[in-house]
Amino acid sequence: MSKLSQAAMPQDQLWMQRAIALARLGQYSTKPNPNVGCVIVKEQQLLGEGFHPQAGQPHAEVFALRQAGEHARGATAYVTLEPCAHYGRTPPCAKGLVEAGIAKVVVACLDPNPLVAGKGLQILQDAGIEVIVGVAQAEAEQLNLGFLKAMATGMPYVRLKVASSLDGRTAMAVGEAKWITGTEARQDVQHWRAISAVVITGIDTVLADDCQLNVRQLTGVEQISTIVQPKRLILDRQGRLPLTAKILQQPDTVMVMGPFRQSLADLGVQQFAVQSLTDLLQRLVTEHQIYDVLVEAGATLSTAFLQAQLVDEMISYVAPTLLGQTARAMLNTEFSRMAEQLRFKLMDVTQLGNDVRLRLIPLQETI
Repeated sequence: MSKLSQAAMPQDQLWMQRAIALARLGQYSTKPNPNVGCVIVKEQQLLGEGFHPQAGQPHAEVFALRQAGEHARGATAYVTLEPCAHYGRTPPCAKGLVEAGIAKVVVACLDPNPLVAGKGLQILQDAGIEVIVGVAQAEAEQLNLGFLKAMATGMPYVRLKVASSLDGRTAMAVGEAKWITGTEARQDVQHWRAISAVVITGIDTVLADDCQLNVRQLTGVEQISTIVQPKRLILDRQGRLPLTAKILQQPDTVMVMGPFRQSLADLGVQQFAVQSLTDLLQRLVTEHQIYDVLVEAGATLSTAFLQAQLVDEMISYVAPTLLGQTARAMLNTEFSRMAEQLRFKLMDVTQLGNDVRLRLIPLQETI
């Protein structure tokens, strides 16, 4: 039995980057499965490659092995996620790599799914295959933040999207809120919706904007029908959602938390009893395989997610405009002391047209 090798070579990084790029091709269509890419190489020659396109379809390793054929014997496989070890809708990929005669497997990150969790590597090692783990791990993990967190903790990865003026306002006092940001920023939001399994909003947002919160256009995607649309979950504690709301035009992708309504059930809407945000998120993972959550809501609900420490990442779009002190604030946080402030780590700053997008990770430390 071979030991787990720690010696990654520079060419391992290059080939893993190709596997990561392949995995990214499935980012809008694999839900609830993770994004995975695989490259098979021998003597620095590419023999086969593939990615997982959608749930129920073959995994990345299968496509790569098909391309490589008999040439796979003695080759190296680069995989962005630990090969699966269980029979699901498809056979285990770890066994497929063994049967193909692969000599070495380079893995970017381990799979915390209890059905896999080291078992895939064990199958490879038991067959005498050299295994290297951790090549481009941080980059590969970015492909599957929701899946990895859900498998490890039972909670989804939650992104909170906000858009505001320079003075931290989102709407005029009368509620007029549309188009604070420009076209490029609004188009960018479509990406975050498309990689999410659900978009959560509050009933006040639906009543004010009659929004649909679906994916309508994606850069680089010609056929929008090829993506898996996110569910839309409305928190409606008093049952105020009108049956004429645009969001109900595709009722099978709508979820509502609130008092049970037969009229919604007749439309095919999934309904949840009123419960805490934490309990709701746990149910989304365990009962619906929803691992990536995007919150697009008003100040009250956005603040509730932050104060409950349920936000993993905040995506903040800032428009170069001032709305004034009578306009509505981005959040409803009330702090009386500096020690109460919510601090963030700045991960990325991107200019989108005339706007700026900040990607922020909440810090739990106190001042």
